[in-house]
Amino acid sequence: MLIIDHLTKTYGKTRAVDDLCLHIAPGEICGFIGHNGAGKTTAIKACCGILPFDSGEIRINGLSVQKDPLACKRLLAYVPDNPDLYEFLTGMKYLNFIADVYAVDSQEREKQIRRLAEMFGIYEALGQNIGAYSHGMKQKLALTAALMHRPKLLVLDEPFVGLDPKASHLLKQEMRLLCEEGSSIFFSTHVLEVAEKLCDTVAIISHGKLLRYGPTEQVRGDESLEEVFLTLAEEGKADV
Repeated sequence: MLIIDHLTKTYGKTRAVDDLCLHIAPGEICGFIGHNGAGKTTAIKACCGILPFDSGEIRINGLSVQKDPLACKRLLAYVPDNPDLYEFLTGMKYLNFIADVYAVDSQEREKQIRRLAEMFGIYEALGQNIGAYSHGMKQKLALTAALMHRPKLLVLDEPFVGLDPKASHLLKQEMRLLCEEGSSIFFSTHVLEVAEKLCDTVAIISHGKLLRYGPTEQVRGDESLEEVFLTLAEEGKADV
């Protein structure tokens, strides 16, 4: 579903992402782990067609992000770590706007909006302007918008930061449900316990370089994911 092949992105003389290779299969959840400034967000934005990159190739369901950007964006949904929403709109108008962008028919959008917004506990607030929402409510609205059209690829940047425990649990359940429908999920996180329990595969990145990548059990070995990450980050050596 997602192929990142020798992706390199530089800012001036700094390589934010250095020859990154990842392949994420349909139905798979891949956790992207690294310290602040490791290159996670840069790689994620490149996958979504938001950032151009210097070399390499990114494909979504066989389509090139560079050659077929619009076709790729139809297949994915992206939620950044701090989503910027149209605060002058009501929550309902925003969701209908996103549904129009993805050409979700009226019956399906009504069904998904009610299901997801009720699940996250924001349905009663959809008549209010987004500007009146708390940070957590905005995040839940952004997740509702992203999940509404059942994307083939869901890309999330630190999705659990700012969510209450109940919402985090519900999001994990929804992520697994989406994968059971044949979609894939690629998300960055600092919450290593979540990655350890939720992810089929994990990729550890440091200073733009992939340090280790593979099935979660294989990457973890006999240690916790936290211990593996800290050891690799300290050593800074590749083991792919």
